Amino acid sequence: MIQKSSTINDVARLAGVSKRTVSRVINGSLSVGDSTRVRVEKIIAELNYSPNTQARGLASSRSYLLGLIYDNPDALYLDDVQRGVLEICSTLGYELVVHPCRYRSETLVQDCLNFINRSKLDGVIVLPPVSELESLALALKNAGRPYVRLTSVSIDEPQHIVVSDDRAAAAEMARYFAQLGHQDIAFISGPQRYKSSTERMEGFKLGLSAYGITLQTERIIEGNNTYETGIECARNLLSQTPLPTAIFANNDQMAAGVLKVAHQMGIAIPDQLSVAGFDDNLLASRVIPALTTIRRPVRQMAQLATTKMIMVIEQNDKSAQQVAAKVAPTLVVRESTAQAAVAVSS
Repeated sequence: MIQKSSTINDVARLAGVSKRTVSRVINGSLSVGDSTRVRVEKIIAELNYSPNTQARGLASSRSYLLGLIYDNPDALYLDDVQRGVLEICSTLGYELVVHPCRYRSETLVQDCLNFINRSKLDGVIVLPPVSELESLALALKNAGRPYVRLTSVSIDEPQHIVVSDDRAAAAEMARYFAQLGHQDIAFISGPQRYKSSTERMEGFKLGLSAYGITLQTERIIEGNNTYETGIECARNLLSQTPLPTAIFANNDQMAAGVLKVAHQMGIAIPDQLSVAGFDDNLLASRVIPALTTIRRPVRQMAQLATTKMIMVIEQNDKSAQQVAAKVAPTLVVRESTAQAAVAVSS
């Protein structure tokens, strides 16, 4: 004999509450009192009740699907983001649909809107650099589509953004280099069309200026946030005479490229050259020598963005505004940096 599955009616009856209250508990609503929530969750566990997502969607006119829109070559960054989003989604009964796009595509905005409509999404989380496009944010607002942007600048209302204070973090790296006695410092920037890249470079310059150090034009080279462009930029910088005593790269991928080139050229790190990156992804602690970097709390940002998104969907903008909108990256010192050495010729 097939055992009949428990229903939401069974949960409501045994818990002594309405079906609406059970639904609110399942959806993680903050409007349910703690004692009621505990009682309902206890009955759900005892009955081994699992809500039917499709039925939930039909009953609430929602799909319980969130989208993730991105154009980022860093697979480690994307993995961290997805893990953070899924941790919240799995707790609150949502699923994730991902959508890669091309940042410089002329049809990007319409492509994203088509993706949202086609997938019947309740809302979208947008990653940099796509999140920096005001045209997309405006289109989402005009279409009445809930969204949250991960950014490095406060470019939207609090319910729509989670910000990483990259400028302050880059300034902290500059202070660290200066305190190690470095004066001749080079910087590998990311694409200057990205706000995150300009924020990091301006923060780094500002931090150096507090110690009377100027970042010379010939010591600044623009990369594309990839390992390959880190190698190209490093070859340029390490062919200059004299060599810089330190290099700060816009991300860990490019910093790893610097380590490779230095090794090929017989330049000892950190004895002759200090190298640092930004992000603190899995790569940073596994390269040799282990990389000094800025730890950006990517997973936490993804969790905050998902929490905000679901609060906008299930409650209102005002509730979502109460969730933290800014996180502070921190300096992580490892083996790739040391006291400044005397400049050497190539």
